[in-house]
Amino acid sequence: IEQPTFPKITEMCVKMIRRVNDEEGIKKLVNETFQKLWFTPTLHHDKEAMTRKILNITDVVAACRDTGYDWFEQLLQNLLKSEEDASYKPVKKACTQLVDNLVEHILKYEESLSDSDNKSVNSGRLVACITTLFLFSKIRPQLMVKHAMTMQPYLTTKCSTQNDFMVICNVAKILELVVPLMEHPSETFLATIEEDLMKLIIKYGMTVVQHCVSCLGAVVNKVTQNYKFVWACFNRYYGALSKLKSQHQEDPNSTILTANKPALLRSLFTVGALCRHFDFDQEDFKGNSKVNIKDKVLELLMYFTKHSDEEVQTKAIIGLGFAFIQHPSLMFEQEVKTLYNSILSDKNCSVNLKIQVLKNLQTYLQEEDTRMQQADRDWKKVAKQEDLKEMGDISSGMSSSIMQLYLKQVLEAFFHNQSSVRHFALNVIALTLNQGLIHPVQCVPYLIAMGTDPEPSMRNKADQQLVEIDKKYAGFIHV
Repeated sequence: IEQPTFPKITEMCVKMIRRVNDEEGIKKLVNETFQKLWFTPTLHHDKEAMTRKILNITDVVAACRDTGYDWFEQLLQNLLKSEEDASYKPVKKACTQLVDNLVEHILKYEESLSDSDNKSVNSGRLVACITTLFLFSKIRPQLMVKHAMTMQPYLTTKCSTQNDFMVICNVAKILELVVPLMEHPSETFLATIEEDLMKLIIKYGMTVVQHCVSCLGAVVNKVTQNYKFVWACFNRYYGALSKLKSQHQEDPNSTILTANKPALLRSLFTVGALCRHFDFDQEDFKGNSKVNIKDKVLELLMYFTKHSDEEVQTKAIIGLGFAFIQHPSLMFEQEVKTLYNSILSDKNCSVNLKIQVLKNLQTYLQEEDTRMQQADRDWKKVAKQEDLKEMGDISSGMSSSIMQLYLKQVLEAFFHNQSSVRHFALNVIALTLNQGLIHPVQCVPYLIAMGTDPEPSMRNKADQQLVEIDKKYAGFIHV
């Protein structure tokens, strides 16, 4: 604060802020430090102080690009929670100032990009600003409502660098959180977002498709109910898959299939991504048709898991993982159980396929955790009007049953010779234990065995799980 131009400020902030979840004394100190540094309102006329604050925050966000932003979310939640019951809310006021000024800075960077010779520096700063806005949106999306229309044109960014893709993905994530909160948004604005997202889904790769379909899900399901628009997109890719399946059945060695491989990969991924965010068995989509869409999608994707090309198999498994988030009951199907368990237990099976199955289970558990947390927040809002706890119990009951199906094979993956397989297996078990879906007695011997893992990060994570189990079930572990 006293030496704002000191060159090591970013590095110091990064080291301090990572201690935000430490013991209470350190946590309190970190919260107080950053409240003074970033989250104290700035005088309106002091533009220099505000610019300095913006640069400092975005520098820290940029520096943490590869290690994640959990610290920022935790810090912001801590500070906003501390003033919930206060009449004067300085942190909330500071956040409003920061968001408004970040948007101003983005517009300035956009102008400077068209004039500048050093585009990479400016585009790096633009990404950091938009990423910071996304982090604010995650915790307090209301702060961004008035800026949603300013953000929308960034969906049409011409993509030539990694930074351009990051801009599009973060803007899609912001709009996903913010558009449903807007009061009476114009039909033109909403139609433009839908069209922009659809163009991006058709044109770009997996990461962009994933974020844009997710954003489209929020806009259509919660605001526009433009189901015909999404149904047409789904049929485009579903139809392509059906045709490619027929061609493959007629002649598995056909050169047409080789030529159409990129279209096949895109269709497998996109059909799955759409099924994750839209329930196509609703009448809004398929009308009076008696066809069961989820079963048809399962049949199609399962067909391509048996393809001779590993890349095709992987994309089909990714598609299945997406579909299972919308319809978890499909994981009880015998052919799915056989597929997952054979991939996990077969020593000769490709490492990539093993990792993808573990990733699918991990994503499912993460999504279920998010749903449970949202149900808990909703329950607190409506108190005793509805028995939301019961809804949560039903959901966690299904998660527990699903994990019991695959638990033995996931635990056996702890002993795989590839550290990446062990890493994802441990992630799945950590999530399963943290959600209380299985009894720890089923996992403890495996976690103890992992205490001898050659990878220090794996040993630490296994030890951490054992400590958590011992805390929860006092004296349960006697090692």
